[in-house]
Formats: sequence, structure tokens, C-alpha cells
Amino acid sequence: MRDVIIIGSGPAAWTAAIYTARASLKPVVIASQVEVGGELMNTTEVENFPGFPEGVMGPDLMAKMQQQAEKFETEVVYDDATELDLSGEVKKVTLSSGDVLEARSVIFATGSAYRKLGIAREDELSGHGISWCATCDGFFFREKEIIVVGGGDSAMEEANFLTKFASKVHLVHRRDEFRASKIMQQRVFDNEKIEVHWNSEIAELQGASGLTGVVLNDTVTGEKTELAVDGLFIAIGNDPRTHLVHDKLELTEEGTIAVQGRSSRTSVAGVFAAGDVIDPTYRQAITAAASGTVAALDAEHYLTALDDVEPALAAA
Repeated sequence: MRDVIIIGSGPAAWTAAIYTARASLKPVVIASQVEVGGELMNTTEVENFPGFPEGVMGPDLMAKMQQQAEKFETEVVYDDATELDLSGEVKKVTLSSGDVLEARSVIFATGSAYRKLGIAREDELSGHGISWCATCDGFFFREKEIIVVGGGDSAMEEANFLTKFASKVHLVHRRDEFRASKIMQQRVFDNEKIEVHWNSEIAELQGASGLTGVVLNDTVTGEKTELAVDGLFIAIGNDPRTHLVHDKLELTEEGTIAVQGRSSRTSVAGVFAAGDVIDPTYRQAITAAASGTVAALDAEHYLTALDDVEPALAAA
């Protein structure tokens, strides 16, 4: 019987592992067999994570977090959780191998996945001109022409933010009107550095080792045009990875896991959630790491309370 099982391997999961391991709870991290490290594995240089004034590569940051967790004897399992039984005091996690792990508490930190365009070479050029995070990567496109794809508030916000760096921002939207709020739209229309391409979608990515341009497809006429750019920011939304807890935990309207106030406590006792899976707004590595701290402390307090109750019940 384990004290804590942590599902995930991003900043929230590794931070939770560091804290619970230092509290002698001997956590086991289900780190996946395919997507170890979360979304930061797709990011090149991270310059806004405290403690790295020279910047750090996303994969390197995740490796350092894992090393720190393992330093305190965190066990890491490279497999995927396929089924959860969260009922009762003993939580059960079934792995793709068929093994079943049991613990008195679970920290769910599976993060979120950026929605992709679904076109050829999108994954290949990720980190080489294609990004899903303006605040992470905008700095690298100073005086460059770039594209933002999307029509919601996030796309408007990213387009405006990127004008701080880029010489020009092309905002590409597949319809003839945005779904963003009026105030966010107006900020885009008022920004001289933003050009809107209505009824357009990315049909092709150009460039060998890095993005050099795109082919736009007119969704009305079918006409195709080439556009030379250095960067492409995809802002068509993201989805929290909650498929394992549907009908098991309460979710918010945004589809994230509902937690109580500023805590990590979910609708099921002994189950905690952290990182992007509870955060529809900020989705930064540093906020995810802080969230992992909260989950670890909440889990520790929960287990301490259980340990206090069990002797009392035995003596009654």
C-alpha cells in the first residue's frame, strides 16, 4: 500500500513529487510511456522560469525536476494510467501493462493538450517556428513576421501581445467574424501591426529545418496564396486531460477538474488535482509548479489526519 500516487510528469507532477518525497511519503509517479515531461517537452528555450537567468531548454527543465524528485527517492513508472477506481479509502490505478497500483491518496496532474491544426509537418516544426505559447516564445521573433491562428479571446490576446516583438502579425481565421469578445476584437482592429485574413486557413507549412512560410487556403473560393513568415502561433484552444476522471470527479464548465477554493481538493476525498488540469486561465510552468506544491501539502495533511483517526478508532 502506497501513500501517494501522482499521475502526470509535467511541472505540477514533479513538484508534487519533490514535496511528498521530502515528507517521507514515498510517492510513485506514473510518468507515461510516451509523453514524459508534458507540454514543455515541445518548448525550446524557457526564459521566464525563475532561477534560470540564462534560460533553459524545456526538456532540460523537466529532466532537472525529475532528477530532483528522484533524489528524494521518488519512484517513477514509465507506463500509462488507463483506469481509476477512486471510491473508498484505497485508490486503485490500473496501468496499460495490467498492473494495479494502490494508494491512500492520488494527485492528478495530467495537464492539458494544445489543440493542433492537424496538417502535415505540424509536429516536425514544433519548436522550429511553430508555437502554442506567445508568452513563452514571443521574444524569439523580434522584428519578424508571424502568424496567429484563431478567432477567440486567446487568439486576440496573443496577437496583440506578439506585436511587442514582431514587425507584423497576420491573424488568420477560417470564418468572416471572430467569436472573441467585442473589446478584444477592437484591440486587434486598432493595432496597426495586425493584419486580419478572413475566411482563411493554413493549408501547407513551408521550410526545411524551420518554418519559412505557409500556404493559405481561402475557405470560400478555394484560392491558395503563399505568405512568407518566420513564426506560427496556434491559438485555437486547449483541452485538459480529464478523460480518466469523467464521471468520477466534478468538472467545471471549462472542462477542468473542480477544486475547493485555492486548494487542490477535488470532489472525492483523498484525490487532489494540480496544474493545467485545474487551470483554464494561466497555464504557465511556474503556476503549475506552485499548484503541485499545494497538492502535495494538501495530500500530506489528508494523510496525517487519516493516521490520527485510525489509532483513535482502534482504541474505541
